[in-house]
Amino acid sequence: MWKKAASQAYADAEFRTPADAAALAAAERRLGRSLPSELTGLLQDTDGIVGHYGVATVWPLEEIVEQNLHFWSGDSYADLYMPFDALLFFGDNGGGDQFAFVQTPPRPDIFVWDHETDSRYWVAGDLRDYLGRSLAAGGDWYR
Repeated sequence: MWKKAASQAYADAEFRTPADAAALAAAERRLGRSLPSELTGLLQDTDGIVGHYGVATVWPLEEIVEQNLHFWSGDSYADLYMPFDALLFFGDNGGGDQFAFVQTPPRPDIFVWDHETDSRYWVAGDLRDYLGRSLAAGGDWYR
C-alpha cells in the first residue's frame, strides 16, 4: 500500500527491505514510546523511502531511532531550541529541516521543524498526504 502511494507521487522513489516486527518492537523499547500506526505500517512495507535527489523522505527505522534519541537527549539543544520531546522525527528535506509527527497530543498531522528558525508548522494532514506532497514536488515543497 505505501510503496504504491509513494510510486504514484514519484515513479523513481526508492524502497528498502521492510522492517520486521522484532525490529519495530526493539525500536519502540529504545524510544520508550510507540510509533504512530501509519509509520509502523509504512516501515513494514518498506524500511524508508528515498525521493528526489536522494533525499530520505522517510528514514529507515534505525535512523528514526538514532535521530530522535539524539534530539531528545541533547542538552546542548536546550539553549538553542524549544524542546523536541513532543515530536517524533521520521524524515528530512536534505538541507536540515526535518519532518515529524506530534506525539503530545497524538495526532496524524505532519509538521516540519525549520532548523534555522526553530519554527514548527503544519505541512500535511497525515503520512499519506505527506508522501503525496513531498514526493510529487521534491525540494522545499512546504515553503
